Amino acid sequence: MKRRGFIGAGLALMATAVAACSKKPEKAEAPAPVAPKVIAPPPPPPETVTVVLTTTKGDIEIVLEAKKAPLTTANFLHYLDAGKIVGANFWRAAHSGPSGFIQASIQGPTFPPIAHESTKMTGLSHTNGAISMSRFAPGTATGDFILCVGDNTYMDAGREGSDDKLGYAAFGHVSKGMDVVKAILKGRIDSHTREGGWSGQMLAAPIEITGARRVETAAAETSSSA
Repeated sequence: MKRRGFIGAGLALMATAVAACSKKPEKAEAPAPVAPKVIAPPPPPPETVTVVLTTTKGDIEIVLEAKKAPLTTANFLHYLDAGKIVGANFWRAAHSGPSGFIQASIQGPTFPPIAHESTKMTGLSHTNGAISMSRFAPGTATGDFILCVGDNTYMDAGREGSDDKLGYAAFGHVSKGMDVVKAILKGRIDSHTREGGWSGQMLAAPIEITGARRVETAAAETSSSA
């Protein structure tokens, strides 16, 4: 009798277990939908970039045409951001009647030369205050640049300013500090120097660039505060 009672109890337990296993699981609640993350598109690149060169004669503010002359502007900013514009100096003052230009050279190693971005490609011109790259053959420009005083459009593509008629790569203009540029152009010339073809153009006391930085323009500040 005790054995039968044990077996009966065991059968009862098994039946309970089977019933528990056959019970349908409760339906899980669906997770709440997650809204997709909206990534704002990057702001468009600026059409112009403003930089200030501090010299021993004063400050010169220059607006670089980043949209019209992207390659040449990027090259100049590469030198500026790498700290290579600081320490450069204006050593040349070339006169052409009432017009002329001053030329600055980078001291130390330069970056690889860039392709020629002519005025025919950019629509820019060597007018009063223009900044442009110095070069020998097309595609040899590195870090040397000039600032124009007066009309220097003979340097544009198709004009007589270069033997190859491809002109030079203007890529911006002086927005403030033309008085400083003119003062450098009027500097005393070293009459004893006969280096290269620059006789009568080399300044007796080159003007050093002691600072170079980007600046926020009023348009950029307005845009960022909107």
